[in-house]
Amino acid sequence: MRSNQIIQVEDKVPAKLLVPLSIQHMFAMFGASVLVPFIFGINPAIVLFMNGVGTLLFILITKGKAPAYLGSSFAFLAPAGIVIAKWGYAYALGGFVAVGALGCVLALIIWKFGTEWIDVVLPPAAMGPVVALIGLELAGSAANTAGLLVTTDNPVIEPGNVIVFLVTLGVAVFGNVLFRKFLSVIPILIAILSGYASGLIYEAATGKHEILDQITAAFQQPLFALPNFQTPKFSLDAVLIILPVILVIASEHIGHQIVTGKIIGRDLLKDPGLHRSLFADNFSTMISGFIGSVPTTTYGENIGVMAMTRVYSVRVIGGAAVLSIICSFVGPLSALIQTIPGPVIGGISFLLYGMIGTSGIRILVDNKVDYGKNRNLTLTSVIFVAGLSGVALTLGNVELKGMVLAAVVGMILSLLFYVFDKLKWSNDLSEEA
Repeated sequence: MRSNQIIQVEDKVPAKLLVPLSIQHMFAMFGASVLVPFIFGINPAIVLFMNGVGTLLFILITKGKAPAYLGSSFAFLAPAGIVIAKWGYAYALGGFVAVGALGCVLALIIWKFGTEWIDVVLPPAAMGPVVALIGLELAGSAANTAGLLVTTDNPVIEPGNVIVFLVTLGVAVFGNVLFRKFLSVIPILIAILSGYASGLIYEAATGKHEILDQITAAFQQPLFALPNFQTPKFSLDAVLIILPVILVIASEHIGHQIVTGKIIGRDLLKDPGLHRSLFADNFSTMISGFIGSVPTTTYGENIGVMAMTRVYSVRVIGGAAVLSIICSFVGPLSALIQTIPGPVIGGISFLLYGMIGTSGIRILVDNKVDYGKNRNLTLTSVIFVAGLSGVALTLGNVELKGMVLAAVVGMILSLLFYVFDKLKWSNDLSEEA
């Protein structure tokens, strides 16, 4: 294939391209997606299974028009942690089911009343920075995963982490610019393999063998094993602790659909429609709760892969989903993928998160936002500071911060400015007159 050729959403992909492109998407999401079940103390196999099933359901419900990979949601960590500590994981599953069901109801309301309200509550001057924050607020996470930040768990920055990180990031950055033909669509996969190889070489040179030990342990896993399915239990108290997360995941979903639409050049809020994608996202979360998995959400890492490779085909996303399901049943495969070093995942995320941030800036540019108007300048400024300042708003057991808090602040300000316009109070209107 030609360099920089776009593979559109509905395009068929030859088998020789489909497999490596699908592997690339699965690797991109894997590190973050398996972290959530580790935090909850459950086997990640059930999560890999539901990520694949949820993604296939998403593709089906959105009629194959919205490329998105569903991975583990981080929005539920704090409230679910409280529920697990008090009543156990089964009651957290009941909360996941309730949130997913409520999200499906919200999708039906949007189907009834439309999406025109989005232009009022999140105009381009607000939506641009909100979308940018999806990537920018994750920048620290990428550096932490790579082992480049001094923390309690990582008091000293290891030279090996720096080397593997730089190799991975360097191959991804320069590969995206220099690779041609087939290689131009798999720079992420090549970067991951290069980073993995550099980690093995570094360990060999320094006499360490942590990665090799992990590889050996991976091949000692049972060849086939069923994911650990379990059923939910319901408690009103547990459900009420988790239910407010709907505010977080709804804002996140809208932002992801808008940024994906900008990348592929289509308005996904209209076709297939926000009601379909939001329903699919929450239906997957509800099913996850019923079978013992964690809530799912559209993944920024995979959005970044599409932005970088210009490959948007849902067949590739579907292929990654099938691979994820296979890994959930094949012990050595899922264990082997977990041996990918943190600096490799961090190096890839470093670039992908930045590309999501750039997509938010693109919204501002494409919509020709006029910063000569006070309302636009104010909206963008306040949203960026609200999202990056570290300020948090606590509602019960749910903490709103980062992109979600910025979205709430942006919505409130946008609604107020809309009312001011209707009342002809805005000085921007008087200047135009």
